[in-house]
Amino acid sequence: MSEQGGAPERDPAELGATVAALTEDDIAPARRRQLLTRLVGQARTRGLGDLFKPRAAVRWMVDTVTDIAPHVPVRDLATLRRHFEGLDDEALAERLVRNAARATAGVGAAGGGVAAVEWTVTPTLLSAPVLLAAETVAVVAVELKLIGELHEIYGVPLPTGRSQRAVALVHAWATQRGVNPMMPGAGIGAVLGTAARRELRDTLLRRFGRNLTTLGPFLTGAAVASFLNRRATRSLGDQVRGDLRRKRLALPGPPRNLPGPSDQP
Repeated sequence: MSEQGGAPERDPAELGATVAALTEDDIAPARRRQLLTRLVGQARTRGLGDLFKPRAAVRWMVDTVTDIAPHVPVRDLATLRRHFEGLDDEALAERLVRNAARATAGVGAAGGGVAAVEWTVTPTLLSAPVLLAAETVAVVAVELKLIGELHEIYGVPLPTGRSQRAVALVHAWATQRGVNPMMPGAGIGAVLGTAARRELRDTLLRRFGRNLTTLGPFLTGAAVASFLNRRATRSLGDQVRGDLRRKRLALPGPPRNLPGPSDQP
């Protein structure tokens, strides 16, 4: 169904496919720029027309993140172990955080590349808010995937069902913490509530505001965006890892990858 006022209907699956591709490891820079350009095009046709109003951009980002979250691919523990053979839990978690930080840095650099093309034509700044909103959504998708896979590594269960899992991941991203496995009632209803939506909006607004500082002609903003994205993803990964370590210790059953009696001094 189309939105009121004649706005085009959003296709979460179409957006989700683009964003899922952006979360993959080791994407070539040219491919990342292509995907981000596609995401910018999808943003332009999905209600982000009031370009000079940050509130409109943030509303679009909140709606888009909740739309694409169920489509973010999260590998289970068995798949992660196949992809990264020989790593224990902590080494595997560190590798995932490193890869995600590289991916979001790559999104920042790709945004600079897209901007370089956009800025060669007039009007110069018309595309900037759309590009920044699209870049922010892409970064959030990479970080949602990271949070989900860290939960797999640390054995802290996520809700079952794609929608409920997505909602839990969005909430975990907005609060910069792991999902609380002792709160089975924190499902769709909780995340659709006003307070959880406000948390997501406020965190997105901080990210979007940070990205505004990277605006510059051609590639002058790309290095800054790359650095800031890498640093923010690293910080998020470290916070979530610390929180999941504490949650794992509180879970029933024997902990994994902790020193056994023969390892004690």
